[in-house]
Amino acid sequence: MAQFTHEPVQQAMNRLRELSADEETRRLAFVRERALHDEVSLLNDAERRGLEKGRKEAREEARKEFARNLIAMNLLTDEQIATASGLTEADVKALRSK
Repeated sequence: MAQFTHEPVQQAMNRLRELSADEETRRLAFVRERALHDEVSLLNDAERRGLEKGRKEAREEARKEFARNLIAMNLLTDEQIATASGLTEADVKALRSK
């Protein structure tokens, strides 16, 4: 290991050696590190689920907007609009009644 001449660095290195020698301190450091890793994993998972939910809602809204446009044209039946938009006939009927 490199030799440090700056006194605060030497003190920090000595303290690090003391803590590294203590088994309980090493165990606590490992537990803390694992908890931090778990927290990051949970946050990443929550972000992924949130993005998936947002994409799903955006797709659903796009389908509804497409169906509303077809309804406004008044050329197709509810069944045809449902087929074209990917919505159910009940959804199309609900949009038409609004």
